[in-house]
Amino acid sequence: MRRVVAFLCLVELTSGILQGYYTPILTDIARHLGIHDADVNWFEAAQLMVSALAVPVLAKLGDMYGHRRVLLVSTLVTAAASWGVALAPDFWTFLAAWSFQGFYVVWLPLEIALVFSRVHQLPDGAARTRRAAGILVGALEFGVIAGALAAGALVEVFAGQLQLVLLVPALAVSACWFAIRFGVPESVERSGGRVDTRGFTLLAVGLLLITSGLTFMRLNGAGAWWPWVLVAAGIFVFVPFSRFELRQADPLVDIRMLRNPSMWPVQLTAGLFGVSVLGAQAPLSTFARTDPALHGYGLGLRAGQVSIIIGVYVLALLAGALLYPLVTRRFTPRWTLVGAAALVGVGYLLFLPFHSSLAETLANMAIAGIGSGALVAALPSAAAAAAPLNRTAMATGLTNTTKTVGGAFASAVFGIALLSHALAEAGAVPGDGQTAAPLAGYLTVWTICGVTGLAAAAALVLVPRLAFSDRAPAAVEPLPSGAH
Repeated sequence: MRRVVAFLCLVELTSGILQGYYTPILTDIARHLGIHDADVNWFEAAQLMVSALAVPVLAKLGDMYGHRRVLLVSTLVTAAASWGVALAPDFWTFLAAWSFQGFYVVWLPLEIALVFSRVHQLPDGAARTRRAAGILVGALEFGVIAGALAAGALVEVFAGQLQLVLLVPALAVSACWFAIRFGVPESVERSGGRVDTRGFTLLAVGLLLITSGLTFMRLNGAGAWWPWVLVAAGIFVFVPFSRFELRQADPLVDIRMLRNPSMWPVQLTAGLFGVSVLGAQAPLSTFARTDPALHGYGLGLRAGQVSIIIGVYVLALLAGALLYPLVTRRFTPRWTLVGAAALVGVGYLLFLPFHSSLAETLANMAIAGIGSGALVAALPSAAAAAAPLNRTAMATGLTNTTKTVGGAFASAVFGIALLSHALAEAGAVPGDGQTAAPLAGYLTVWTICGVTGLAAAAALVLVPRLAFSDRAPAAVEPLPSGAH
């Protein structure tokens, strides 16, 4: 098992490189493609939509045909997309390739399902899965740090040759495919069945409407009525989707499984967690760059100094992921999850009174980061432990889907909050040169992140007391005399 986890760590290391490598060089990418900085937002929006659609289907295929097999296919697609990102001649080709890079989002759910399928029969199978999840997320966060540092250094070494810089992730993902092919054995259990194409169509329509509406809401502001109609229509689509899935013997998304009292709080937590872990980082960066001498708030940091905050946050994520399996030895997994979600909420709420110095910001991010790192590791393993054995990839994949939708929602809401407060305070109209959001906008962002963290903790309290724990071994009756 250690050998399998070691090879899967290489996969998560690559995932971290993908997540950390491009962020420091987005401005260079915009210049390379000849686009405005604001157009970079389309990269995130497109990849979020592809990820939200791909994860449920790939997770279902993993349960049907083997988690390793689908892991190989998704890695192949991600590798091809990474080469496309590196060699794209124009914006639209780059956008298409960047979107399909979102297939990497399914890696961690498939890995957790693969690990759980190999250890579930052991007395401490759930605990082994939690330890593996912590190690994998630790490798992920290490990859984020390594990717960000490598990109920052290489973009200066290869100044004016951005395509050479962009080749590094493509090479890493390509090498990752061989690590899976020759180092990771296939899971044993199969659910069989077929892909629910009608269910997928309904799910795709619903998710596309919601994520498209949120994206256009962020771009056009809350005053535009038609993005709201798109979001409402997307939510409405989930009514016939749920009814249809309940009638299926082999559904794409097992609604009955989601009703389980050990499952629905986990999925709800994933969505609420996505608000802060995916939506709050850009506002934090702009707050740190804001000059307090001009606006009366902010930290006035240079671009390079913002990396200090990012580094502390990522290190806190790493610490939280590695501490998660250790803490569950002393407390039940349920209370560990509750504590992690509470740390996220408290960390962001502390921004309300404490945001005037770098030291206060670092302390708040460290608290939120430890809780976030634990949740990144805990949610997939908790979902796997709460799911039927032939639904593990489906359950773990849904944690990523709901987290992605939560992040898309937060991205739109936070953008609207910051812009609307700025216009209200300045009496301005869009395009008049007002660029800095006032403090009220940032207080709104931190309040939402804090409240959603505490709401997730409250939801997890409703989970049964011994959920996600290893079952106590059954008493073994002595064999009759002479039995073999």
